[in-house]
Amino acid sequence: MNAPANLAHQAERIDLAAAFRWTARLNLHESVANHFSLAVNPEGTRFLINPNGRHFARITAASLVEIDAMDPATLARPDAPDPTAWGLHGAIHRALPHARCVMHVHSRAATVLASLADSTLPPIDQNTAMFFRRQVVDEHYGGMAFESEGARCATLLADPKISVMIMGNHGVLVIGRDVAEAFNRLYYFERAADTYIQALQTGRPLRLLPDAIAEKTAREWEDYPGFAENHLRELKAILDAEGADYQA
Repeated sequence: MNAPANLAHQAERIDLAAAFRWTARLNLHESVANHFSLAVNPEGTRFLINPNGRHFARITAASLVEIDAMDPATLARPDAPDPTAWGLHGAIHRALPHARCVMHVHSRAATVLASLADSTLPPIDQNTAMFFRRQVVDEHYGGMAFESEGARCATLLADPKISVMIMGNHGVLVIGRDVAEAFNRLYYFERAADTYIQALQTGRPLRLLPDAIAEKTAREWEDYPGFAENHLRELKAILDAEGADYQA
């Protein structure tokens, strides 16, 4: 399947649409809420985002909306994004050029983690170690992510080393250099959070990795050649084999 020939940013649209479809398949989404965005200009201020009110399972490449974080009239457009998508993703793309792809969900395990008094994800296995010293916890939830709340959240991601914001009392937000990296992190963060929550449920002491080993493992994840790209490629291959219309 190929996207329409006149569609701008075709490859990026296809990757992002595939990520939406697989996120729905994994049940990491919530209703018609939650949003993914992807910067498409060097400054990071123009970005693709899901259309308002569209279920993740129905997102296609052509349905993604391109908006400008610097345009104050965005919410007056006939195809305006959800106001909280504009508030959160607009603020991040406006302030943080390194946050090329932004994925925010209220997935089950991540949201359970975000509801704990201490929402930090400790390094107890190889997957949790991926996020060692690469996460930040927002401890000051202020309501839905309209513009002021979005701007506040964006300040927590200023350090380029941070790839995950555990949004206390809310959910999780993951950033990456492209769709493959961001989606891979989203997938593994949910797996890691689930492992941690289940480990807590045993009531037994946790086996924490030493800081040096956790940091070494996190770097090995970052340097693993082609892993995120291969992950996304295989998911698209499965969707294509099933005849999914995400590329339309």
